[in-house]
Amino acid sequence: MTIDYDVVIIGGSLAGRYAALAATKWHAKVALVEPRINYGFIYHHTLSEIAHRLQSLNQADSCGIHTNHADIAEKCHISVAWQEAMLYADGVAANVQELNSPATLAAMGVDVIFGKGEFQASPHLAFAIDENEATSANTSQHPVRRLLRGRTYLLASGSCPAVPNIEGLPATGYMTLNNIWRSLQKTTLPQNWVILGGVPQSLEIAQTLARLGCTVTIVIKHPHILQNIDPEITQILQAQLEVDGVRILTQTAVTQVKQIDDKKWIQAGDKAIETDEILIATAQKPNFESLNLAAVGVKWYQHRLVVNNKLQTTNKRIYACGDVIGGYDFINIANYEARIALNNALFFSRLEVNYQHIPWGMFTHPMLAQVGLTETQTKRQFRDDKFLVLRQYFKSLTAAQINSETTGICKLIVLRNGEILGATILGQSAGELINVIALAINQKIKIQDLANLAPVHPNFTEILTQTAQEYQQILNNHPDVQDRLEGFFHFRRNWNL
Repeated sequence: MTIDYDVVIIGGSLAGRYAALAATKWHAKVALVEPRINYGFIYHHTLSEIAHRLQSLNQADSCGIHTNHADIAEKCHISVAWQEAMLYADGVAANVQELNSPATLAAMGVDVIFGKGEFQASPHLAFAIDENEATSANTSQHPVRRLLRGRTYLLASGSCPAVPNIEGLPATGYMTLNNIWRSLQKTTLPQNWVILGGVPQSLEIAQTLARLGCTVTIVIKHPHILQNIDPEITQILQAQLEVDGVRILTQTAVTQVKQIDDKKWIQAGDKAIETDEILIATAQKPNFESLNLAAVGVKWYQHRLVVNNKLQTTNKRIYACGDVIGGYDFINIANYEARIALNNALFFSRLEVNYQHIPWGMFTHPMLAQVGLTETQTKRQFRDDKFLVLRQYFKSLTAAQINSETTGICKLIVLRNGEILGATILGQSAGELINVIALAINQKIKIQDLANLAPVHPNFTEILTQTAQEYQQILNNHPDVQDRLEGFFHFRRNWNL
């Protein structure tokens, strides 16, 4: 059998394109099979930034800045022009798409194939593409199949919304995280929203819509807005969302949806909620149902492929990364997995994933970012006397006071020897700050070293040094250490110079 490619990437996600470009830099021969990528996340981040700036302008009077209408005596409430905002988001999305376009990939040496296909095991492992579907609109009854034969394969096909089984939902209609911004290419923004599900993206969108002037209710079946996140942090975030106008119903199940005239009604627990639009954000399911994985020995469990710590599936020639192996939908994590999987696929299968130093962040305002272990996870692994929890609030920062960004907390988990186990940061610049902690964990930099930093003042980085300095303070407060320090300084004071 002739091997056509070093790796065949079954894409449909940014991680797939990232892996294809990485493979060309190693001078590997690579094919990328994918449908069109959904760039909805660009719209979300762009509109979120617009909403944040709008919020800042509407609160500018607290800083002594007054925006007046023609009538000088009457203060004007600033609002966003929806069509102009969408045009701006269109421009940003177009620029990002150009940077990652198929033409760019092809110029780098990637064989880009648009279309759907499936694995075949006989006579040899290959990925079969319907040539007619991939290249044209030809609907021939006898399509020609193109076989892509790779030494290895990488599944990076992303995920799609998992829609819950709720009475009346299909007939009433709904939006998903994948199509919400494409569905809103209208002259006006719907004013009333109900969001079902507590995933990071649903909270981001809820806050964005609320800051754009919409009425938003988010319904979550769990006790907290985010599972597996430090409750101390989520309580602060939930309070901020509620301040922004987001109504949050936790431990509430949606049992029925109805259309009455031009309005949608949702039965959430004992409450009937009227709304213009419904957004489903409960969960994602991986895009692998049409790939014929069972025929080539690839196993899956519930909503994820089964992989080992080298990101090999149960077929050792097929690797996987991103949404198809489960977890939250974070691009940086998917790209990290793509690097590990691709390296193993192209060279020798030796690298293993280690999520301990890989951060993630959700783009609320303030931003929430995390890396490593949480306090709860640490308690499962260590006795209470083996680790310390260090915390500092953003209100203690000069930079936070100047920028009116005082909501937030930095929480570090460290062993008593100074090894950093994890961090959760809620606050301004959290996405930048968590990268510093991630680097420290990866390079085994101890908390004492962070305490010795001297960041530019005023700056949000000071939250890290302030939190780290708490470590030394806790150690110095131990009775034995206090006795030794007092004895030392008593000796120094009485030394005859």
